Amino acid sequence: MNIVEYPDRDMLAIDLANKLAGELTSILHHEDRVTLVVPGGTTPGPIFDDLCAADLDWSRVDVMLSDERWVPEDHPRSNTKLVRERLLTDHASAASMVPLYAEADAPEDMVAKLQPAIAPKLPVSVALLGMGADMHTASLFPRGDNLRLALDPHAPILVPMRAEGLEEQRISLSAHVLRDAINLHIVIMGADKKEALERARHLPPEEAPVRAILDNATVHWAP
Repeated sequence: MNIVEYPDRDMLAIDLANKLAGELTSILHHEDRVTLVVPGGTTPGPIFDDLCAADLDWSRVDVMLSDERWVPEDHPRSNTKLVRERLLTDHASAASMVPLYAEADAPEDMVAKLQPAIAPKLPVSVALLGMGADMHTASLFPRGDNLRLALDPHAPILVPMRAEGLEEQRISLSAHVLRDAINLHIVIMGADKKEALERARHLPPEEAPVRAILDNATVHWAP
């Protein structure tokens, strides 16, 4: 694990967006298409604002979420809605979005339908992930009902997830899909997240799910 520290969040957003764009461009030199995995939530918004203007061939980029709340794509809490509004604009409007949601009562009903569209796009070319103060990443939560499955090296691509305190059911890429990304980045902000990261380094993935991917990741932190 490498840690890159920035003096402020604006500098992090600019520098990390440039880093992601450079990695996508590099892979596009020898691959027909690339897959970019991004998180939802509030943290990546400023990064998306810079990345969407990057001068690269976005028509050859498949964008996919690391995880999704099981709500319709026009729901205010939909990660897909956030990505469409903040990332798939400007030059990046030419990119394709790979869905992690399909209309159904529960994610279990749609895993078999969603996975075939994802499998040909693996391994992930570039992944940007977040981390919560409880040391979760994507929707791999410490007390998630399917965490053990999601951490299994032979887990399916997608794993439904529920955990105490969550407003919605979730669906998440499994740990091995995230860990196997060619370029893997984690973005965290604030002293509490930095302290959580340090704790995670000394805990098993069952208690700190982000630990399952840390060895392969570059962590970007700003106060």
